[in-house]
Amino acid sequence: MAIIENENDFHFRLPPISLSSLSPQSPMPFPNPDDRLRQWRAAFQSHGYRLTAARQAVMRVLAESNRALDATQILQQARREAPRLGLVTVYRTLEAMLALGLAQKVHCAGQCATYVAAEPGHTHLLVCRRCGRVWYFGGDDLAGLMQNVAAESGFQIEDHWLQLVGLCASCRRALAEKAAPAGADAPCGSFRP
Repeated sequence: MAIIENENDFHFRLPPISLSSLSPQSPMPFPNPDDRLRQWRAAFQSHGYRLTAARQAVMRVLAESNRALDATQILQQARREAPRLGLVTVYRTLEAMLALGLAQKVHCAGQCATYVAAEPGHTHLLVCRRCGRVWYFGGDDLAGLMQNVAAESGFQIEDHWLQLVGLCASCRRALAEKAAPAGADAPCGSFRP
């Protein structure tokens, strides 16, 4: 394995990753949103965070979503439950959720960060760049890669996150149908991370 360095990045050749635990048909099953909210409320309380109606509205939006949402999308949806909710409260709630491991930030090149509920254990993400749906998958074979990178670079690696971005099967079908002369555009939504 070679490390190629430029002034901004290291680049590595990655070994193949097995996604056998991932169902290509639909996102991984999500816990019941009410159960997730109960767990999140308990985590907030045990760490001394206040549970205001506004914070709970933000938490509910994230608990019920299977898509990566940016702060303004969360704000718009949460205002149905908390009409006076402000963007600062959304960001502060997201920061607390990130700190407690309840939410995960999704990075999209050149765009605002989006957020999803964190799944228990060590999981990685598949994110559809068109509709924003998120799939979680566990397991990876990055230990060997991380050891080689550490040995070659002298870097002490403490953690990693893996996020794969592309088009889900539904969006690929919708785009194919749209491109076909007689095809109808399948409703897939538009994702703007």
